[in-house]
Amino acid sequence: MPLVNVLITLVVVGVLLWLVNTYIPMDRKIKNILNVVVIIAVIFWLLRAFGLLNELMDIKI
Repeated sequence: MPLVNVLITLVVVGVLLWLVNTYIPMDRKIKNILNVVVIIAVIFWLLRAFGLLNELMDIKI
């Protein structure tokens, strides 16, 4: 995946999250949960996009 696509996706996700946090009225706890879920999803997406998720799954303890 080209780096430009990754950057554009991160900017779009960040802007959407900012818009939701700014303009949609909801409880602060729900916003925090939403932020955490989106951040975790983006981290997993980035790990998978760069091929690191498969490497982490192959580690045997």
